[in-house]
Amino acid sequence: MSCYVQSREVNRANKKDVREANKYFFIESSLALFVSFIINVFVVAVFAEAFYEKKNNDVLNECMNSTFSGQSRSLFPNNNDTLNVDLYKGGVILGCFFGAPALYIWAVGILAAGQSSTMTGTYSGQFVMEGFLNLKWSRFARVVLTRSIAITPTLLVAIFQDVQHLTGMNDFLNVLQSLQLPFALIPVLTFTSMKSVMNDFANGLGWKIAGGILILIICCINIYFVIIYVSALGNLGLYIGAAILSVAYLCFVAYLYNLGLINYPELFLLHNMEKEGISSSR
Repeated sequence: MSCYVQSREVNRANKKDVREANKYFFIESSLALFVSFIINVFVVAVFAEAFYEKKNNDVLNECMNSTFSGQSRSLFPNNNDTLNVDLYKGGVILGCFFGAPALYIWAVGILAAGQSSTMTGTYSGQFVMEGFLNLKWSRFARVVLTRSIAITPTLLVAIFQDVQHLTGMNDFLNVLQSLQLPFALIPVLTFTSMKSVMNDFANGLGWKIAGGILILIICCINIYFVIIYVSALGNLGLYIGAAILSVAYLCFVAYLYNLGLINYPELFLLHNMEKEGISSSR
């Protein structure tokens, strides 16, 4: 959320003020997601036009007639194999097909995406420290800690390895983030569906069903892409390790799904609140 919405004072005891705040939060989030959706559609469309059914020879011949001929020789072998694209190769190919401005726009977009992800991590760290851990740190200390955790591994790889290793780490992080999505979506849907937390603003039955179905769809899509990513590694040991971790992951997600969305989460939370109240009174 932007600083304008976040800095807005809301009287949580007044339902009208809460509804008005929710409306502005919804408008801002919808606009941001819509713009992000349009940008992603453009990216997918351009990549589909440039890369679909392309061979290494096709890209190499195209790049040899551009200003990126020197880079293309080391990136794309002279054969008829299907083109394998990552973030770095994608930028070079965009420069070959659409000129240097496309490459620079792609670079700025990657930089903006990284900055957005880092800011999201900063806010997440702030909420965890203040909410779950009850740590009251200054904003500067929070920014230094969370951004150091986000940036330090990338800097180490960038300093001691090459671009291909950095791109491979980015692919791995994308897979890891996909696997972590259910651990964020299930608690969010659970807490927003609890009367004891949301009162009159709790999710209705329709939102609960729709949210549960969306979580299941996202889990299935993530599993599909993880299978594709692991199968491309071509190592039996990695296959076995990925299979064991996948079974454990699915079991834990199913446990969260069952605990949070099926077995009356309100009773679980109220039981913990009553225990905390009793222990604090003593």
